[in-house]
Amino acid sequence: VEVLIPDFKGDEEALRLVVDASYRGINLLLGDDLTTFFNEDRTSSLVTEGVDFSSAGLALTETNFSSAAVVDAAADAVRDALEAVRSYGSTLANDLSIIQTRRDFTEQTINTLESGADDLTVADQNEEGANLLALQTRQQLGVTSLSLASQSQQSVLRLF
Repeated sequence: VEVLIPDFKGDEEALRLVVDASYRGINLLLGDDLTTFFNEDRTSSLVTEGVDFSSAGLALTETNFSSAAVVDAAADAVRDALEAVRSYGSTLANDLSIIQTRRDFTEQTINTLESGADDLTVADQNEEGANLLALQTRQQLGVTSLSLASQSQQSVLRLF
């Protein structure tokens, strides 16, 4: 399958790099926007805007370098294109940071909720066994103390 990008002049490796930069049919380097949703009802989102990194999108044109002024103009255009690429890289890094922060928060919330659910549903057999034994011992001590109290009252009554 051959993909042609209009107005993209350059070597074939750069062409493949731009075309391979797509994710689920969205290519930020060809101007597509990527929307990242942060919740299930899609009310919180981040839109990462794409940029056209073709030669036309970067305002790079063919030139013949016939004079020093043309060379200077071409060098300025290349510097501007490089600055645009660097600026977009910074924008992508910022958006990635936001997405990673939200992902970390979501993972921590999930871990907290799973831990709470486990505390509610998963019982430690050793702990529950010890609690049952302590309860049975308390019951036996209570019965024994009531029995002793009853016997002491009967002993007092026998004296009369």
